[in-house]
Amino acid sequence: MSPYKIAVVVGSLRQDSLNRKLAQAVVKLAPSDFTFRQVEIGNLPLYNQDDDANQAESVKQLKTEIREAQGLLFVTPEYNRSIPGVLKNALDQASRPYGQNVWAGKPAGILGASIGVIGTAMAQQHLRNVLAFLDVRALAQPEAFIHAKDGLFDASGNIGPDSKQFLQDWMDRYIAWVKKHVD
Repeated sequence: MSPYKIAVVVGSLRQDSLNRKLAQAVVKLAPSDFTFRQVEIGNLPLYNQDDDANQAESVKQLKTEIREAQGLLFVTPEYNRSIPGVLKNALDQASRPYGQNVWAGKPAGILGASIGVIGTAMAQQHLRNVLAFLDVRALAQPEAFIHAKDGLFDASGNIGPDSKQFLQDWMDRYIAWVKKHVD
């Protein structure tokens, strides 16, 4: 079996983002037949329907990377009780023009970390609403609203011992979800 290719979409542009760190750490919990690649969303122009007939090269690149992936992994912070604008822009860009939605039919997992106790619960719910419209098959359970506190990551940037089993269980369910929808 060839490796499963997963496109990782991090909803934060900040280099030192908790969610970028989470994305980099959680993929290490996956089996070796899964490969993960973060897609670039920070260089996309703002979505404008006038550009549908002549999409920017960065949009074409994003669409190619999503099209070539067998699955999706969204790792996002919560901004103002919703998803960051850069993530919504990426979702819009790769779903347009109408009828050319490259997200459709892909299995997805959703994670998010925040210093707040409820993690990214509201952002994840809003993301699920958008993904449902885009025909993305998002893993429903277990949900993973990660409270980022001391020990979430170890000194090497891996998932720390207090969260490792929970996130390993989440990853195992995600892997099964992708295989169910790809095989």
